[in-house]
Amino acid sequence: MSRYDSKIVIIGGGIMGVSTAYFLAKRGQKDIILLERDLLAQASTGLCVGGIRQQFSHPANILLSQETIGLLRHFEREFHAKIDFHQAGYLFLTREQSTWEAFCECVKIQRRYGVPVEVLSPEEVKRRWPYLEIKGLKGGIFGPEDGYVDPYDVTMAIANKTRKLGIRILEKTEVTDIHLENNQVKGVATSRGPIFSRIIVNAAGAWGGEIAKMAGVELPIQPFRRQVFITKAFDAIPRPLPMIIDQDTQFYIRGYAPGILMGMTDLDELPSFHTHVDRSFMERVTAAALERVPVLEKAEMLRGWGGLYAMTPDENPIIGEIPGIKGFFCATGFSGHGFQHGPAVGRILSELILHGKTNFNLSPFSYDRFNKCQKTTELITV
Repeated sequence: MSRYDSKIVIIGGGIMGVSTAYFLAKRGQKDIILLERDLLAQASTGLCVGGIRQQFSHPANILLSQETIGLLRHFEREFHAKIDFHQAGYLFLTREQSTWEAFCECVKIQRRYGVPVEVLSPEEVKRRWPYLEIKGLKGGIFGPEDGYVDPYDVTMAIANKTRKLGIRILEKTEVTDIHLENNQVKGVATSRGPIFSRIIVNAAGAWGGEIAKMAGVELPIQPFRRQVFITKAFDAIPRPLPMIIDQDTQFYIRGYAPGILMGMTDLDELPSFHTHVDRSFMERVTAAALERVPVLEKAEMLRGWGGLYAMTPDENPIIGEIPGIKGFFCATGFSGHGFQHGPAVGRILSELILHGKTNFNLSPFSYDRFNKCQKTTELITV
């Protein structure tokens, strides 16, 4: 067993952990150890669908997405790695009048923050995407600057640059306990031995609640399985194919060259850490796909996988130092938005850790908002 000392310990090797490590190192703090119990980008990050959108109801989420999009646009210059950012857009569809009215209110907020978003009639949706079935639709909301990217490629590129800056990344290293003394972080116990540190960052995604318990903190985070399926090569739908989301059924599709990726939120799913694929649910996804995109009847399913969302009661994350435990920072509970917000949050968290403040208003994401009844639920969640 080895003993380590480090100024900062980051728990979690997904986009949140590696982004935080990178921006800390970029600001000159190199005494960091990042711990991942498996391999980098193998859990929630690597298993997500890589969506990047500005279409949120809460301004803070809009601003996080805008910062990430800005980073992706000059990603090669920053990280010396090529990624394929498909800015094919995000198209939200709805058939419920109440959902449509909520969308239109969200558009007002988005436009105030400079988001280019279009409000489309069902007929305009059909004209632009003729393969869609529009029967019963109230309309669509389209964000042309949004899109998707391979989450594994992005995360590994950031991790590789982080290593080059001198940061230690320990894979296959599980955190088994967090040590405190007089409500101050003292270090962690790991499968490789103890690490002494006065700053710990909980970036463990769906396991963020379990990590917090080691420090005596109850985070209102629950893990929920999300299942995704892809087809074999399918060219009956012209490209580029935007991320298309039927908000009322929670069904979505996007391009996944050379096939199609599709999924749907199971509203009956109970919280768990299960990630196995349920064939009966695949049949439900297929039925939803054929209802909205009939041409998919000709597609053949190739495979599927399961990932995890870290859900909070208001579907917004917990970001910042936990009150009452000095040195214990959290960036978890992103409720499906972690990948797209990870780079921006990494930058913000690095400022908070190193300088005790940040230029970003984190009050909507504070830990104590749940006790003060100041929650603002994010309305656009897929």
